[in-house]
Amino acid sequence: MEKHLHIVCLDTPYPLDYGGIFDPFCKIQSLHQLGIKIHLHCFEYGRGKQPELDKYCVTVNYYQRNKGHKGFSIKLPYIVCSRSNKELPENLLKDDYPILLEGVHCTYLLNDSRFNKRKIILRLHNVECIYYRQLNRSTASLLKKIYFFLESKILYRYEKSIANKAFIVAMVEGDAAYYLNEFGAENIEYLPVFFPFQKVTAKPGEGCYCLYHGNLSVPENERAVIWLLKNVFNDLSFPFVIAGKKPSAYLERVVHHHQHTCLVASPSEQEMQDIIGKAQLHILPSFNCTGIKLKLLNALYNGRHCVVNEEAVRNTGLDSVCHIGSTAGSFKKIISTMYHQPISTEEIGRRESLLGDRYNNMQNAEKLIQWIW
Repeated sequence: MEKHLHIVCLDTPYPLDYGGIFDPFCKIQSLHQLGIKIHLHCFEYGRGKQPELDKYCVTVNYYQRNKGHKGFSIKLPYIVCSRSNKELPENLLKDDYPILLEGVHCTYLLNDSRFNKRKIILRLHNVECIYYRQLNRSTASLLKKIYFFLESKILYRYEKSIANKAFIVAMVEGDAAYYLNEFGAENIEYLPVFFPFQKVTAKPGEGCYCLYHGNLSVPENERAVIWLLKNVFNDLSFPFVIAGKKPSAYLERVVHHHQHTCLVASPSEQEMQDIIGKAQLHILPSFNCTGIKLKLLNALYNGRHCVVNEEAVRNTGLDSVCHIGSTAGSFKKIISTMYHQPISTEEIGRRESLLGDRYNNMQNAEKLIQWIW
């Protein structure tokens, strides 16, 4: 008997040009390979319709997101209210197939009584109230601080209200524990992120530079880069490359004033992977301890040494394959020690053992299928 599944995505999950769409796209691929008939629904606001998705889905529907003042509500988080759409629930009600919601962003229909008896799965990308609280701390803009603060308050109440309205599948064990202990979620499981890389391709030997990569338009990532420039690479002479999407004019100015540092703005996916593969050290501190750091996973699969802080690896199980510093001084010491240290085949082997068991897309897809049906 055929198994059909609706998947609702917060964004068009292709191309793979930022971390937030790795999990939904790779999940779609894996479920398709296992014979699941996928009916994809995605909010489109700038990425366009993607024919690539037709290879894996029986149907693909696109919906407009209500951006700006049209998406605001006093009671609902903006990320949820802006994705309310009258056409989406009508399409979902044409049958009784299970529904997989990608992120808290897509949970507007959990407040619709017509779906009370429907099998609904929420893929938890982040504890969003914590994420927005930390975005508030990361931005220098007063207006953004106010927005992130208010959104985090609304998200806390909202996430608590939906914690028992769906079967929740978290990407990180720590996020599952938070929903269980803070929100009283009674039906929640942990399933690692689906990821485009399934084989460690890190090259033995030495690379050419230190690297920070990520979506530079995200305040947390810009904050991490500024911290590295002002506190770690302020007096180090090792070449430092910063690569990522949409850096701000402010970040460009800061980078310009630092020697031995260059910025690669909005590289293509292929260019980014080439930059990652040639680096000697991946310097990836985080000021956000929720969710999984996909840029770190990318570096572990495809790069050499990874230098992080405790927040970057907390509740991920990845600390054993990273070099961990807690202060700017300890980061400097690790960088100075490891810059001319080739990565060994033994280290690569440890990564293969750890990552291969945990982030196996097909095994995890089979587990998800068992939970849904």
